[in-house]
Amino acid sequence: MLIREATPDDWNAVWPFFHEIVAAGDTFSYAPDTDSGTGRELWMLSPPSRTVVAVDDTGTVVGSAKMYSNQGGNGAHIASASYMVDPAHAGRGIGRALCRHSLEWAKAEGFLAMQFNAVVETNTSAVRLYEDLGFEVLGTVPDGFRHPVHGYVGLHIMYRRV
Repeated sequence: MLIREATPDDWNAVWPFFHEIVAAGDTFSYAPDTDSGTGRELWMLSPPSRTVVAVDDTGTVVGSAKMYSNQGGNGAHIASASYMVDPAHAGRGIGRALCRHSLEWAKAEGFLAMQFNAVVETNTSAVRLYEDLGFEVLGTVPDGFRHPVHGYVGLHIMYRRV
């Protein structure tokens, strides 16, 4: 698998799984009816932020990540990132590779740490992955996310130094 900078043309490959994941409403706080134009603005970031795609051996885009400063000004030394893996390719280590890639990027860019602001507590596979990669839950916003099946659930704030 290759992880490379996303190009504007990659949006056409990212959009189908972005749409599927966001429309499910169970892992991202984006509106489930987010359209392609809005999704592109949310996901395809400009420098100094970064968006990458994971591409398999056949050239298929199987996942994507966006990386950015979590805050501006005096909080700009903490990075953040978001990841999406095409559900048709889940369970193959793509999310782990994207997360590792973003941690390497953050370190190379001089960030002190990485923080995730809103990890849905019922997204147990993501929580396990992040914990396995050294993140810890700093706190949980009770009822911070309206899950379509479980109702109001917590949002974890997760952190690790890079």
